[in-house]
Amino acid sequence: MTSTAETAAATPGTAEEPGPEQPPAPDPFDRDVLPAPPHAARTLLGSLLRPHKPRVAGAALLLLLQQAAVQAGPLLVAFAIDHAVPALRGEGDGGGGQGLLVAVGLAYLLCALASGGLQYAFIVAAARINQRVLLELRGRIYRHAQALDVDFHDPYTSGRLISRSTTDVGSLRELLDEGLQELLAVIVSVVYIVLTLLWLDPGLGAAALGSFVPLALLVQNFRQRSARVYRSRSTAMAAVIVKFTETVGGIRAVQTFRRERANDEEFARLNGRHLKMNGDSLLEMARYVVTSRLTANTAVAVIVLWGAYRVAAGDLALGVLAAAALYLRRLYEPIDHLGMFLNSYQSAAASLEKIAGLLAQRPSVPEPGSPQALPPRADGRAGREVVFDSVSFGYRTGGEVLPPFGLTLHSGRTVALVGATGAGKSTLVKLLARFYDPTRGRVLLDGVDLRDVEGAELRRSVVTVTQEAFLFSGTVAENIAIGRPDATHAEIENAAKALGAHDFISELPEGYDTDVRKRGGRISAGQRQLVAFARALLADPAVLILDEATSSLDIPGEQAVQQAMMTVLRGRTAVVIAHRLSTVEIADRVLVMEDGRLVEDGTPAQLIAGEGRFAGLHSAWRDSLVQAPVPHRDQR
Repeated sequence: MTSTAETAAATPGTAEEPGPEQPPAPDPFDRDVLPAPPHAARTLLGSLLRPHKPRVAGAALLLLLQQAAVQAGPLLVAFAIDHAVPALRGEGDGGGGQGLLVAVGLAYLLCALASGGLQYAFIVAAARINQRVLLELRGRIYRHAQALDVDFHDPYTSGRLISRSTTDVGSLRELLDEGLQELLAVIVSVVYIVLTLLWLDPGLGAAALGSFVPLALLVQNFRQRSARVYRSRSTAMAAVIVKFTETVGGIRAVQTFRRERANDEEFARLNGRHLKMNGDSLLEMARYVVTSRLTANTAVAVIVLWGAYRVAAGDLALGVLAAAALYLRRLYEPIDHLGMFLNSYQSAAASLEKIAGLLAQRPSVPEPGSPQALPPRADGRAGREVVFDSVSFGYRTGGEVLPPFGLTLHSGRTVALVGATGAGKSTLVKLLARFYDPTRGRVLLDGVDLRDVEGAELRRSVVTVTQEAFLFSGTVAENIAIGRPDATHAEIENAAKALGAHDFISELPEGYDTDVRKRGGRISAGQRQLVAFARALLADPAVLILDEATSSLDIPGEQAVQQAMMTVLRGRTAVVIAHRLSTVEIADRVLVMEDGRLVEDGTPAQLIAGEGRFAGLHSAWRDSLVQAPVPHRDQR
């Protein structure tokens, strides 16, 4: 029987009244790019590279040495033209021209060999760094996605998460594998070449530096234009993945309601948008390459023509001009490579922006700064007292779902929540499971605010069994042991036997080692639910939440699960959301909800004997059990 104090505690409206209704807050997840602090992408990349500083420094040294070997070539050509060839022809005071030419040839060969070996070592070193960075990034995304609460996952689809960990990480891989190497090579080679040109001839060096002004303007323009294009392309790709995963995930509904053609049209529209964004990025790249090459070739022609006049006037050595011409070609050739880098960079920057936005999201139910341990249970199988202390709740999108109320659930008692769809039953138990925190008030477990309980301890104490029991790919035994991974096979088997699941499990091809496959598709809905109850029994929680755990089952399946429920609920504090009133019969207490308020409270017998909403629901349910006569064919 329910005590008077218990009933009084359930009376709604005992807490402070809510303030004036606030306008709905903007949804931070309604865009593909989640809000993030300024420069979050750079900070993320820096945090990924920071542990590898020694390796990065080693790779940079290899690149410096490799570029030194590469850029020595034109200097050797200038020396051969201005010194070795005249010596071979007998010009000048010295001799030994043939030896000088051989020495220059051997030096050129050694530089080429050193360049190849150093480049190989650099590529290997950079690849190892890149793979470790990508491994860490994928792990961060996966761990962070698990840490974020349902308040995040409800609006942010799994397709977007998949896009972040595949397409966007792939864009970063392309940057690290190819683009970053190209950028470093461009920077180092430009520095080497400009310094060498200034050393060979200050006029040629100054002219080369001056020619970089229009090229720098081209690069800046390309960077700004391509940034917008690549951000849109990444968003378009995410939309394609979201649509694909949504269709595959709901393939039964798609085929049942013949949505194939409509889905094809929608997918074609999204795919076409992605195609357009890809085309726009290619056009931007083509414009940049053509314009930069035209500018670079014009600069080379002007500088070489000016140098030729100086050679003719005797103001410049022919070898220096030849070396300058070679250096100028090498100086402007990387500009194309720089465009390829910017191509990879803009794609990776857009992806990093999205990943950084995801990683910047903080759970709305954070871990407590100073966790408070729950008091020990008096009995190993006893439940815990639950108190909703002046609690009210509204979702992030605005609007109050649960007006202020107080409620006490005594230890070891089973409470059934009854009400129409949308009455607030699921929201109430989500507060108890701490999938959400109340807008106002506190939810207490044996006197401890759930906000102060460490997440791992809370999950051990409060377990939820949902309407559709989710089974992971793996064996039956592994799925039962999810709540207690250290459980022995005997303990797993005993839990299944206690719930009447042992017989059907034993008849499976490999018994407890049978792989249930994706979402448990190898066994029936009723069997999946029995496995879920065995999982809950093995976890041994103090508080158990059954969220419409039998509503999707047929009568035989419901009867089997009802027997399992009796075993699992024994000695625990339990909250059962019941759409089928047959489930209510096992409860010690019934709470009827309407529009987020608790409108009736009592034992099943008390409420059935009354004239309230539950009595009406029970009467309608009882009448539905009377089988209606089957009409004659002529009457149909």
